[in-house]
Amino acid sequence: MTILAVNAGSSTLKFALYPVREAVAGSATLAGSIEGLDLNGQLLMSWRIKEQVFKSQIEALSGDPFREALQALQGVLQRELAGRDLQAVAHRVVHGGEAYRDAVRVNRSVVEALSRLSALAPLHQPHNIEGILAFGRAFPDVPQIACFDTAFHAGIPEVEHLFALPQALVRQGIRRYGFHGLSYQYVMETLNRLSDRAQGRVVMAHLGNGASLCATLNGKSCATTMGFSALDGLMMGTRSGSLDAGVVLHLMSQGWDHARLQDLLYRQSGLLGVSGISGDMRTLRASHEAQAQLAIRMFTHRVIRETGAMAACLRGIDVLAFTGGIGEHDGALRAEVCDSLAFLGITLDHQKNSVDTGAQAVSLHRSGSPVEVWMVPTDEGRVAAQAAAAVLPMQL
Repeated sequence: MTILAVNAGSSTLKFALYPVREAVAGSATLAGSIEGLDLNGQLLMSWRIKEQVFKSQIEALSGDPFREALQALQGVLQRELAGRDLQAVAHRVVHGGEAYRDAVRVNRSVVEALSRLSALAPLHQPHNIEGILAFGRAFPDVPQIACFDTAFHAGIPEVEHLFALPQALVRQGIRRYGFHGLSYQYVMETLNRLSDRAQGRVVMAHLGNGASLCATLNGKSCATTMGFSALDGLMMGTRSGSLDAGVVLHLMSQGWDHARLQDLLYRQSGLLGVSGISGDMRTLRASHEAQAQLAIRMFTHRVIRETGAMAACLRGIDVLAFTGGIGEHDGALRAEVCDSLAFLGITLDHQKNSVDTGAQAVSLHRSGSPVEVWMVPTDEGRVAAQAAAAVLPMQL
């Protein structure tokens, strides 16, 4: 019996097959991703089966790269699922709002409720829903399970989740939700296996095209940088991150409408907006352009600043963990963040930090460091598979 985990992000579509009996701790029997979902990107699908790696260029003909990616993935899965008993498709869904704090089997009313949250996560939620509908059509007899990024932060303290707004707006559900919860749950579970300090004061940094920080105490989220939407907090690939609301009011006074503002803040800002070159950190690292270097410095500065804020919420820090595409592979950024936060007791082992360990979690701190530093490759799919296995009445 197998569970398919699907993670439709803002720039990639990730997928993995997990044996049901091993959904908690086992490795995926098939895992891969499709990159280039951003506008004008080149679609490349790569996947791994045991030790074999396969790659395929996807020809985008319709002008809708996400739809093309889904169709290509379904073709691969139809072949690979031959002879397997597919029990469920577990979907990462970015926003669950106030209604969904646990994984849920999807029906029409769930889809309608999640669709109403699309304006709060326009880069993700529509893709999440489209994936649910597409796989529902491809596998009509297989349960579709929605697993929510917001769930990990559902219990954050009142002083953290409330905004300084009138109560009438709070009652409408305008509050801090927080995101990247599936990733943070996986990293926390990994740290619990590797470190005696994981139940202490932990700051996790999920750094990728979307980026956020999360502070945990006793394994529970108590502060995070993202808020009501996935726009708040750190500077990101194409998102602005935290921005004085007065800027939006100013642009509105100049005639900017909702669609133009949304495009600016979600798709034209961040690393892309500052550099004028790309929202991909790898591309900017390879560039000698002054604006590319400025974008990197700004991104790094925001991570340093907000990590300090997370440590302040915790009254100190015992563990700092990096994950996400940038957090896992950009040793230069990790070094600058850790060196800038040395006053908190962080002492990085630069030799360890310079080695890319790929899929292996690794400690990066020096022996005797008051603060542990870890790089933990995330696996949101496995967490989604766990949640789906818990929702369904399966015979494990």
